[in-house]
Amino acid sequence: MSTMLSNIDLLRRVPLFSALTASQSASIADAIVKRRFKRAEVIVEQGKKSDSLYIILTGRARVMSTDNRGREVILATLQPGDYFGEMSLIDDEPHSATVRTEVQTDVLMLGRDGFARCLPEVNSMPYNILRGLVGRLRHADRKIESLALMDVYGRVARSLLEFASEDGQGNLKIREKISRQDLAKMVGASREMVSRVMKDLEERGFVHTQADGSMIVKDRLSSLA
Repeated sequence: MSTMLSNIDLLRRVPLFSALTASQSASIADAIVKRRFKRAEVIVEQGKKSDSLYIILTGRARVMSTDNRGREVILATLQPGDYFGEMSLIDDEPHSATVRTEVQTDVLMLGRDGFARCLPEVNSMPYNILRGLVGRLRHADRKIESLALMDVYGRVARSLLEFASEDGQGNLKIREKISRQDLAKMVGASREMVSRVMKDLEERGFVHTQADGSMIVKDRLSSLA
């Protein structure tokens, strides 16, 4: 009984749970676990899955994304009251970033079953909206990583690959014409710079613009992204 009361007391200290009713708090209090992490310890790792929502009680942690060359970008610094891991619980995909402590950090962990009690029904519109928001957040994280770590060539290459799809004949194709101005806004560069990059990519055979404005994209473009 003392553990239950202690957990309810911990829940009341977390802003995320402040709107819970007494019965809702009681229903998940037995599902939370308090854990202490040492300085510089990884709590969740990019590309891997875990089955918990994490809420920071004390301490501080960094959210970091790493590209395929091992370069890191700091996406956020987490403080007491902040939480993470919810995206993977909602869409069942691997973590999009690594969270590593900066100092000794105490966290509350709420497992998948306990977290599910706080969510709307899986087949409901609110749940579908949540999944859509998670998808947008993951895309935003990739954009931030790209802007921070890649040169303009890499950012243009990644954007083109995101727009491309199989055409049924073994080619990657962008069916709708993308203006240089729009592409420049997507990658955070000037239109002139993007135009130079696109001209070079076409001269080197990475992309080929067709008469109707559609574009054939070669697989090897991924080596630049």
